[in-house]
Amino acid sequence: MADWKQPPETVEVNDTTATLGHRSEAAWDVRDPTMTVYPPKGRNSGAAIVVFPGGGFQAVVVTLEGTEICDWVTAHGMTCILSKYRVPGTNHYWNAACNCHVSPPVPRALQDAQRTIRLVRSRAAALGVDPKRIGVMGFSAGGYLVAQTSNIFAPSYRPVDAIDRVSSRPDFAIALYPGHLCREGGKFDPSIHVGKTAPPTFLVQAWDDPVDEICNSTMYARALDAAGVPSEVHLFAHGGHAFALRKAGEPVGRWPSLLLAWLGEMHIVPPSR
Repeated sequence: MADWKQPPETVEVNDTTATLGHRSEAAWDVRDPTMTVYPPKGRNSGAAIVVFPGGGFQAVVVTLEGTEICDWVTAHGMTCILSKYRVPGTNHYWNAACNCHVSPPVPRALQDAQRTIRLVRSRAAALGVDPKRIGVMGFSAGGYLVAQTSNIFAPSYRPVDAIDRVSSRPDFAIALYPGHLCREGGKFDPSIHVGKTAPPTFLVQAWDDPVDEICNSTMYARALDAAGVPSEVHLFAHGGHAFALRKAGEPVGRWPSLLLAWLGEMHIVPPSR
């Protein structure tokens, strides 16, 4: 039998108007991971955020939870690094066929996430970034990568070069409607051991999320609290899933201003006036 070969990468415009009220673009069959750097607009605060879009580890939603987010990040004086990690099936994902979580033998998405953080930190001077103010921000499946990179610091791959001796620990973390943390039976993902070295974390989710249950945020927040790690959690009655920045006129659309205030309190960016 011939070896299976991954299809070439494609970018698809998904008509999600009926479910999300808007359209979005997603990259499928990503075999070559990339990181795209967006410099800050205006005054550089020195902070940087690595963005992990969602897509259920089957695709990478590059606009809704990628480029649009980087536009917001850079508009507030931070460098944005958009991570297009490998898919499909490159991390823990939900398999509808068996109605269960599936763990791949090689977590390629986590490998790409760790390597991206190391690359950014190793090139901090050239990028105009403070190596002690590099954070991560993820949506849905990308929120799971946020939890992984916040707690798994050992390399998930064989070192490639000297860059892999650089720390992959983020200095702060932001997760919106994260998935895959709350497992069957209401148990927290056993592969993630939350400890005191996890970074301060900002969590956002809606109670009516039809894709990822609210327990993904609440259980992670409790684990952080038990480890003595500060977190700020915002739970909205309405918002659904994958709202990103596209519900500005609704209560859930307040999360960017809440995040900016939190970043100021954490001394990541200058406090908002």
